[in-house]
Amino acid sequence: MGRPPKNAAVTRERLAGDLRRLGLAEGDAVMAHAAFSKVGTVIGGPDALVDAVLDAVGPAGTLLSYQDWEIGADVWDEEGRVFDQLRDHVPPYDPATARSARYIGLLAATVGTRREVRRSGNPGAAVAALGARAEEFTADHPLDYGYGEDSPFARLVAAGGRVLMVGAPLDSMTLLHHAEHLADLPRKRRISIEFPFATAHGTEWRTVEEFDTSDPVVTGPPEDYFRLIVEDYLTTGAGRRGEVGHAASVLVDAADIVPFAVAWMEERYGAAG
Repeated sequence: MGRPPKNAAVTRERLAGDLRRLGLAEGDAVMAHAAFSKVGTVIGGPDALVDAVLDAVGPAGTLLSYQDWEIGADVWDEEGRVFDQLRDHVPPYDPATARSARYIGLLAATVGTRREVRRSGNPGAAVAALGARAEEFTADHPLDYGYGEDSPFARLVAAGGRVLMVGAPLDSMTLLHHAEHLADLPRKRRISIEFPFATAHGTEWRTVEEFDTSDPVVTGPPEDYFRLIVEDYLTTGAGRRGEVGHAASVLVDAADIVPFAVAWMEERYGAAG
């Protein structure tokens, strides 16, 4: 029968079929990013895309989504402390109720508001997950260096997981912050940032340390250098390209692209680069 006409409304069934053709398989753990407007007119909206990913990975699979945290304003001074005059107005971070940052888009917001979602405890590096291993990926997320060892990103690599980009800019592949953490690069920028946390005993404040993920972690790379890494990776023949709905999409293996990215960074910006 072939694919429907280009102007046809996109269904959940079609999306799931597109994802399977791209290479997503039963039992996969996949971190998904999407520019949902590029998918087309989708019957059921972004929920249909979430459900299509879950259809493709099946009951043994897991969908992960980077979330960050929606505070609604920049409330920190240059030292990473919350401004005194705003301190009493910043709500504490609670994984049970936190919302994804608006800039990440509709897919993350949809995953993050599902009833069965699990969300990790690191506000700035927060990951939400749905499916069989959601708790395993999100539990006990380290507060310091939340893209590093034993983070959901490291666990995705260890689990042989994938990263799916559905129309999303390639420089938005959050997993590459894990590669930044691992890469041996001189003079990585570090930041300290203060967060309030909801606990059984009320709000508790804590200063979190992290490599600076708002810009390249060292001086030299262009702002969108993650795009260059992914493009170079795909040029080697690794990964898969295809369409999901009307969106140009990419699927890569986490355990393959991370060491590629580490080597790419170290070759150009390491001590010997």
